[in-house]
Amino acid sequence: MTPTQSSVPALEIDRLTGGYSQRRPVLHEISFKVMPGEMTGLIGLNGAGKSTAIKHILGLMLPHSGEVKVAGVRLSEDRAKFRASCSYVPEQPTLFPNLTVAEHLRWTAMAYGLDEGEADRRAAGLAETFRMEKAMGQLPDTLSKGMKQKVMLMNALLVSPPLLIIDEPFLGLDPLATRALLEALEEARRRECAILLCSHILPALERRADHLVVLHQGKIIASGTPDQVKEAAGGQPTLDDAFEALVLNAERGGRPVG
Repeated sequence: MTPTQSSVPALEIDRLTGGYSQRRPVLHEISFKVMPGEMTGLIGLNGAGKSTAIKHILGLMLPHSGEVKVAGVRLSEDRAKFRASCSYVPEQPTLFPNLTVAEHLRWTAMAYGLDEGEADRRAAGLAETFRMEKAMGQLPDTLSKGMKQKVMLMNALLVSPPLLIIDEPFLGLDPLATRALLEALEEARRRECAILLCSHILPALERRADHLVVLHQGKIIASGTPDQVKEAAGGQPTLDDAFEALVLNAERGGRPVG
């Protein structure tokens, strides 16, 4: 029987070991999945390996061992499908200086082969959602950092790929923009878009994420639903408390909890 789209993981990482050097890997046999329509939070201290994991997912780094599949394919099997199946929003906004906000969205739509009419409709909706209607004709140099972050998010959400990866999306966003982002992410999930979200704002992940992956020194020390992660940390009342307990336990030599 041919698997349906919703039964194929948007992201599947299997025993991935990787990093910049074969002699000193950053990641050590990490495994997890993100299914269509799910939001998974990837959390860890600075230097835990989150950025390295993202680079492997994007195909910017090759595994030392193990594998990464996006929308059911490896990079080596179908490079075009692999790259077209995910969008990435980095922590620091990076925009083309000579393109307006509207032109960024138009360029993204063309790059991903979106229907022009559908792309225009989505772009108008995203501009309204993020309160950016008046900024559509502006160049990046005239935008605040928060507005630049909105442009990055709008471009990623415009594509509505099988997998959306967002690194620290709440930094620089005002309360209304944060609410707009959360609403837009919920809409993306209803369209079966899977979301991998890296953030230090743990209460937001505790409320919104279906699953969490806690990374420490390149190893998964806990994973599961927010409630399961809190239980793995000894029944801590909040995700902040659970994260602290898990990291301290790992640094004392405690065994990873799956």
